[in-house]
Amino acid sequence: MAKRGVKWSWSSALIGAASATATGAILLSKPKDPTFQLISINLTSFKLSFPVLDVELLLTVHVTNPNIVPIHYSSTTMSIFYDGCILGSALVHAGSQPAHSCQLLRLPARLQGLELAHHARRFLADVARREMELVATVDIEGTAKVVWWDHRFKVHVDSRVVVDPVFLEVINQDNKADMEVFVA
Repeated sequence: MAKRGVKWSWSSALIGAASATATGAILLSKPKDPTFQLISINLTSFKLSFPVLDVELLLTVHVTNPNIVPIHYSSTTMSIFYDGCILGSALVHAGSQPAHSCQLLRLPARLQGLELAHHARRFLADVARREMELVATVDIEGTAKVVWWDHRFKVHVDSRVVVDPVFLEVINQDNKADMEVFVA
């Protein structure tokens, strides 16, 4: 039996290596959901408009971009809910974040005392227990630049945060982010 020799080709080897590299890059560049964690809540002002009290806060949020590309996002508003009703909002300023990075965002928030007054019984019970559950939602839109192309994305974040209403300390939180990338 005669053996047939395998013909070696540098062009085939380069095409194979390029294919393996491209496959690896695609697997590594799969978009990952960013993470958000509320670090602190600071009271900035009380505004008494009898019989209600409006409160202004500064929320410090730790944001992680686990992706291999930087992102740029537009300004938006975070809605804050208490007992199923909107209690207030926080402003998220437009900005950017480098690839594989973490940063702190400081979000000015305003809570409406009139809405809290509608839930006075539950609020007083929460103060007595020193646990108050808030839910926050926000949709953030922006672009991620890959080589020469800007890819639009949208991130929806749902946060459930338990705070001590007396000392404004974060007791527990559960954050879920879902990212959608638009390929167009």
